[in-house]
Amino acid sequence: MSEAQLPLDLGHRPALSAGDFLVAPCNADAHAWLQRWPVWPGAALVLTGPAGSGKTHLVHLFGASSGAAVISAADLTVEAPPRLLAQAGAVAVEDCDQAAAAGRLDEAALFHLINLVRETRGHLLLTGREVAARWPLRLADLISRLRAMPAVAIGAPDDALLASVLVKQFSDRQIKVGEEVVSYLLGRMERSFAAAAALVDSLDRAALAGQRAVTVPLARAVLDGVTPPTDEED
Repeated sequence: MSEAQLPLDLGHRPALSAGDFLVAPCNADAHAWLQRWPVWPGAALVLTGPAGSGKTHLVHLFGASSGAAVISAADLTVEAPPRLLAQAGAVAVEDCDQAAAAGRLDEAALFHLINLVRETRGHLLLTGREVAARWPLRLADLISRLRAMPAVAIGAPDDALLASVLVKQFSDRQIKVGEEVVSYLLGRMERSFAAAAALVDSLDRAALAGQRAVTVPLARAVLDGVTPPTDEED
């Protein structure tokens, strides 16, 4: 093919069932906390971890087991808490620190939700990339409430988990890759969940544009930022 075709972004649906969650040392504590629900020491839990680390997957598992209403922190309003809790008595609020940093977190609404959860003996799961003490908040009462909550963090992935994450990300996009491709990527990529997601996305787009499989030569070209070789050059 003489000209690269424009890849069509048809989207993909990540697998978010309990069996699809990859338990490893870096996330075992977080997974155990969610499995332990509703036997928590308090009404709420703060879950933190880097981008792409599986927080949303755990939120989905929490929702499946508790029936929790799930809402983005940026969409939380003062009127929302009673409606959310009326659904199941449990709520998950995602990306709290990101919403706060963007000036889109209604701190009064979050404070109201925390208080209402306590009053109704419900349960609340909050997520963010940074520990709650680093969230850019101004409301002193909210800061005090968050500091009193138990918290669990997802750490950086080891090689075994990173390899599994790559395979899962490819599988979510219905892409089959050989072990040699995963090994090649592991030896050269940034060691983070976000980097794994970005790399798989780049390889998917390059493969679509060239109408070809994901191979080591393609991975080499994408990592080096050069034009991928043709199939004849593999």
